[in-house]
Amino acid sequence: MKKFAIVLTILLLFSASGSVYAQKLNSQIDTLKNKVASKVAELDLVERRGIVGIVTDVSGSELTLTDSSDNTRFVDVDELTKFSSDEDSFGISDIKKGDGLGITGLYNKDSRRILARFVNAKTFPQLISGVVFEINTDDFILKIMDEEGKEHRISIETITKSFSYVNDDLERSGFSKVKTGENAIVLGFQDPKNKDTITASKFIHFPNFPSNPNVIIPQEALKPQDKVVPSTGSGKKLTPL
Repeated sequence: MKKFAIVLTILLLFSASGSVYAQKLNSQIDTLKNKVASKVAELDLVERRGIVGIVTDVSGSELTLTDSSDNTRFVDVDELTKFSSDEDSFGISDIKKGDGLGITGLYNKDSRRILARFVNAKTFPQLISGVVFEINTDDFILKIMDEEGKEHRISIETITKSFSYVNDDLERSGFSKVKTGENAIVLGFQDPKNKDTITASKFIHFPNFPSNPNVIIPQEALKPQDKVVPSTGSGKKLTPL
């Protein structure tokens, strides 16, 4: 009888401990399920994405870009982000407003931000339209003023394809044929050694057209020999007295 009581006690102890173990195991399984569900939801919110754009703001480890569709993109960088450019060293401290960047990283659909994994410096062609107001024949440099009042320093190189628009057609032209006061269109790239200069790949000037009346050139920007003939708006040029 005594042995039976001992055996019964042992069985009850095992039964109680088994119940506690089962509860603990179930709790661990529930925790694991929640973690898996959370991870699945997180993965569903994140996708790999690449963008190309122009930097509009840099603040700490955050970048703001405008892409080709004029959308604003927010980018975060961390210690895992890799940077690359033609420069020997390149990092977030070298990035400034107006720079072109290619970003590859993880896009969060909820926050609509990209966690950058690769940041590459990019050079984009620039299209400039305005009026020629200064010609440097020694260095083959033109200065063009656009409608927003911004000056552009244009370098005409041997690789530049120059044209003049005459009689409703494009004709081959050259640096020596360009005059101040002429409307011009430039397609080119920023000079990596002089970021204030655009190296023209294509240049078109319009010798038989009046200067764009929307382009205002301050007199102090003109050299004494430069004379920009104003437009009357009727297609005729005014001849200074």
